[in-house]
Amino acid sequence: MDSGKKEVVIVGSGIGGLVCGAILSMNGFHVTVLERNKQIGGNLQTYARDKCIFDSGVHYVGGLEKGQNLYKIFKYLGIIDKLKMQKLDEDAFDRIVFLTDQKEYKYAQGYDRFAESLIKDFPEEKDSIHYYCEQIQEICRKFPMYQLEVGDGFNKSSVLGIDTKAFIESITKNERLRNVLAGNNGLYAGIGDRTPVYVHALVLNSYIESSWRFIDGGSQIARLLCKIITNSGGVVKNRTEITKFHEEGGNITYVEDSTGKKFMGDYFISNVHPARTLEILESDKIRNAFRHRIQNLENSLSAFMVNITLKPGMVKYEKTNYYCFLQDDVWNTMDHTDETWPLSYCLFYSASSKSDVWAEAVTLMAYMKYEEVEKWKDTFNTVLSPAIRSEEYEKFKKEKAEKLIDLADKRFKGLKDAVLGYYCATPLTFRDYMGTHDGSIYGISKNYKDPLKTFISPRTRIPNLLFTGQNVNLHGVLGVAISSLVTCSELLGMDSLINSINEAQGD
Repeated sequence: MDSGKKEVVIVGSGIGGLVCGAILSMNGFHVTVLERNKQIGGNLQTYARDKCIFDSGVHYVGGLEKGQNLYKIFKYLGIIDKLKMQKLDEDAFDRIVFLTDQKEYKYAQGYDRFAESLIKDFPEEKDSIHYYCEQIQEICRKFPMYQLEVGDGFNKSSVLGIDTKAFIESITKNERLRNVLAGNNGLYAGIGDRTPVYVHALVLNSYIESSWRFIDGGSQIARLLCKIITNSGGVVKNRTEITKFHEEGGNITYVEDSTGKKFMGDYFISNVHPARTLEILESDKIRNAFRHRIQNLENSLSAFMVNITLKPGMVKYEKTNYYCFLQDDVWNTMDHTDETWPLSYCLFYSASSKSDVWAEAVTLMAYMKYEEVEKWKDTFNTVLSPAIRSEEYEKFKKEKAEKLIDLADKRFKGLKDAVLGYYCATPLTFRDYMGTHDGSIYGISKNYKDPLKTFISPRTRIPNLLFTGQNVNLHGVLGVAISSLVTCSELLGMDSLINSINEAQGD
């Protein structure tokens, strides 16, 4: 540690931990990031199969056009010009498909183009579509941090208690348009009569503004953030599982790993799920009521993912994403049974530096409940700790994967014949790599009926312990990056941090 620098220890190297580490390193702190897995990055992790690179969680991002919010954050961090990324189809970054009629509804980039595209399919709903776009933007303006502005956020209280499904229903009586407007709710595991409209608006808005894929995977973000930390004299240490936060005299004095090694610090930031953090924190400073609330918050659903490598020259590459529904109601796709699974699925293409004509790989993703794999809950399997769960588990994955591939082949003709190989991830995979109890892909589930209950403050009753990550404010690359700003503002001051970000933009 450099003499005179305050020491910050960050547990977890997901994007929340790395953005916090990079920002604090740039502002004179000595940072140590501790990661239990072999690879850093959390949902930014990638892996290669058959010489193809797959993202574990980040398939596309929004807000990266010059002047937009995520662009500004990455510009401040000095990484925007170093990222290899590709803008998606401006006329159709997402396509919503109902298999009952096979029609595609296109989400276009830019609000004018977005509205025009939908009006072509729903000409009689022109006024409703324009009003919807205005309302989405108005909701976003109520969140100062989302705009990278200083403000108390008082205005957002007016929208916290509004349900997304009810909001969309108030816009139009056209059932098909209602479902189209909620068609990519897989981005936030949307649930009817639960998901607040601000989640829908903040997520969708960033993609409408601009949508991008990372060429050769999102792990490049993690590598660039890691370099900021290490170039500033900090440390990013993998294969280090923290099993204890030690509190003494009202403050955390060190964290301890599974080998008994202690890491001392002045401040500690947990990028681990708050429930897991509290499990390994023994302190009477944290009230039992708070522990109980956090432990009983419901997490969002998990997923089953099939990463498919393709035979050369057989599947055209597309700069778009598909959200396919087997039924007309997009809000009920989590309510599957073993027989009806899946009720919907997404298809994402992997962007490769080798070619943008032919696809090398695609990912199919469908919702899956943790209960469906719970019989194998006592098993653990990662690159660092490899293990075979059981033949029964492998059979389960194979059956689910082939069912999903067969289903996708009906819509994407020739996909099945083009499969070179496939590799599966289940809720257990997400659990083991991401550190959640149930493999939740988007952290704590938000509920408009009790919105403040699911807001997790970065502050705790222990002054030098802070939370960050997707459970603070919002998930996704943009959501977690903004959550990291909120966390860092506790040490740097909000006004100072926001001003520094805006001053870094130049012309």
